[in-house]
Amino acid sequence: MTAKPKILHVLAQRPGLTGSGVTLEALIRGAAVDGWDQAAVVGVPATEQDTFVGGLRRERIYPLRFGGKDLPFPVPGMSDVMPYRSTRFSDLDAEQMAQYRNAWHMHLSDVMGAFKPDLVHSHHVWILSSLIKDIRPDIPVVTHCHATGFRQMNLCQHLAYDVREGCRRNDMFLALHGGHADELERILGVPEQRVRQVGAGFRDDVFHARGADADRGQRILYTGKYSAAKGLPWLLDAVETLSNRHPALQLHVAGTGAGPEADKLSRRMEAMGDLVVRHGQVSQLELAELMRSCAVCVLPSFFEGVPLVLVEALACGCRLVATRLPGIVERLVPTLGDYLSLVPLPRLESVDVPYAPDLPAFTEALAAAVDEALQQSAAGIDEVGVGRALAPFTWTRVFDLIEQVWLDLLET
Repeated sequence: MTAKPKILHVLAQRPGLTGSGVTLEALIRGAAVDGWDQAAVVGVPATEQDTFVGGLRRERIYPLRFGGKDLPFPVPGMSDVMPYRSTRFSDLDAEQMAQYRNAWHMHLSDVMGAFKPDLVHSHHVWILSSLIKDIRPDIPVVTHCHATGFRQMNLCQHLAYDVREGCRRNDMFLALHGGHADELERILGVPEQRVRQVGAGFRDDVFHARGADADRGQRILYTGKYSAAKGLPWLLDAVETLSNRHPALQLHVAGTGAGPEADKLSRRMEAMGDLVVRHGQVSQLELAELMRSCAVCVLPSFFEGVPLVLVEALACGCRLVATRLPGIVERLVPTLGDYLSLVPLPRLESVDVPYAPDLPAFTEALAAAVDEALQQSAAGIDEVGVGRALAPFTWTRVFDLIEQVWLDLLET
């Protein structure tokens, strides 16, 4: 191992705009402090003039551009609705998929030849992660599971076999919680010693309650994509119901989306007038400021890993309402339970599509949980107790776990 080991970070999406993109940038910042020599590969629109990734120098950022001559479609996203214009993998035809694979293979080959990494850290158990060993089978690869790869294997079963066969060659896998670790072992057929649980981290230098509004009123916050899978339509139903009892109620929405579903939700929120305040896509600094002004943060999603937004919101002093998802129950409830109200999930027809007859009861339960959280918020939050509860979720803690995986691989 060299004095300054070289690590290549690989993400097939745009950096900084989704959970995996935020994770990528946090890893880069942490590794910079510890002296790693770094470069990053990301997918971006052809129209993007400058690409910024976690403070890396421009010459160490290697973007693959979509929407141009060679890749004439927007960046494919791991979710059906992304916070930017994107393509769904399930909509790519055979020719487009061949273009996608070939472009990434050539791009990675060029970057790895130029940068000569000692180690690769890829994000998502999906197509790009499955190609790395084809190019350099001798370089150790750590693949970070964000759970959306499992969903894509269900949606795109014609691609799942090649993904499994390609990814299982990678050396180590990082899971957010035990449920994901079990899925990795089952789906890829890898032994448990090749899977490490590392959790998710938040930036405690950004997300904190210092300078928070003394009176948060009846402001509630949703942060995420304009998407039915995130539960946003039923949160809007719940807000309309609650507004009859709480005239000062206001829903603040941080995020955006693209496509017909997002457009429909956008029109609905606009029609709700002052009851909904839309902030669009915000930076982490702007999101933290918004959290410090709201009383309750709501995550009504039907599918998540370990949703870091709940940890960030609590750090900023919000009460929390969320659906009873496995990652929340396993990783967050044991430490955040006093500040977190859980809403039972409706039955699901597929990974993130609810069974329609269950939705009225789900909306009613969601409204009741938000109502209760608003009442509890008046009592404030014990900042010292919250600080202790959130200590395991700081990025410093999570990065230390991940860096040890890197070092173990380089040693062996």
